[in-house]
Amino acid sequence: MNDNEERKDTTNTEDYWKNSLKDVLTQKEISELTGISLEDLRRISERYPARIPRYYASLIKERGDAIFRQCMPSLEEIDYDYGIEDPLNEERGHDNGQSPKAITHRYSDRVLFLISNRCAMYCRFCTRKRKVGDPSKEKSKGEINEGIEYIQSHPEIRDVILSGGDPLMLEDDSLEGIIKRIREIKHVEIIRIGTRMPCTLPQRITPELASMLKKYHPLYVNMHFNHPNEITEESRRACNLLSEAGIPLGNQTVLLRGVNDSPEVMIELMQKLVGMRVLPYYLYQADLVKGTMHFKTKVETGIEIMRALRGTSGLCIPSFVIDTPGGKIHVNVEEQEIKDGKVVLKDFKGKTYEYPND
Repeated sequence: MNDNEERKDTTNTEDYWKNSLKDVLTQKEISELTGISLEDLRRISERYPARIPRYYASLIKERGDAIFRQCMPSLEEIDYDYGIEDPLNEERGHDNGQSPKAITHRYSDRVLFLISNRCAMYCRFCTRKRKVGDPSKEKSKGEINEGIEYIQSHPEIRDVILSGGDPLMLEDDSLEGIIKRIREIKHVEIIRIGTRMPCTLPQRITPELASMLKKYHPLYVNMHFNHPNEITEESRRACNLLSEAGIPLGNQTVLLRGVNDSPEVMIELMQKLVGMRVLPYYLYQADLVKGTMHFKTKVETGIEIMRALRGTSGLCIPSFVIDTPGGKIHVNVEEQEIKDGKVVLKDFKGKTYEYPND
């Protein structure tokens, strides 16, 4: 597939949105593109579901490129069978195990609220690979209600991050119902939405969606672009719709081997993001997730990239972070203790963690 190949019409219509989620590659097409037999593909997808919108697949220029690696299943996912199912201990909830299933409460003043278990595309490096795309783990109305009640009962919570899966997999009315109820909670000051739709299925971002979100300021959208080739005319249109609705946009990039692990690629990505009014927010060291370890880089790679980014605009420099069960740790680019194949990290509470670097 290449840039000259004809793409499906991307008009922002409700009909397109309703039909677009069916516009995914078949297993036979994925098998032909990857060179993986249907039998092996089924083995992979039974464990880690595969879903690729034709829009995103159309960005592939050649087998094995940065777009290909992010979306296409690989035997490496089951051959390199190490890592941790839930490296951040999200299932425990972090509130002494007392928070509802849909809530992760790691920091006193904010919560992660998982309102969907589905995505337009199942990224092969997903940190929630253990459950995203599993129909048995889709969020029920009861779990959503429990999450909202939990937020209501904890006045220390001022910031709610809606995530998943992808929150924008919900229809506008359903999404608004959740946002409206959260906005009515007096102690909640900020609502954030984490989504990859502007990148993987930008047609989901419609004028109707932007107008709805505009009603609930202060509301922020953090998206997820990992490579310059993901920034297209369609993704720029999607981001512009949100920006024109007064929604601040941020980006969380994951450092991935064979995708963006070079200063040149990362500089181009950050510059293009800023050019469409998206502020680079985080550069994540890849989590130690089972089924994704073939994407892992050394911490030194991220440090080298962060130093290179200092040669461009300050607007293009995200924070380099490693996520741990205790929270995000900002890596000190100037001085980091790395010894015996491990990186020694200290979180905001002073607790020490060791991150395997090999």
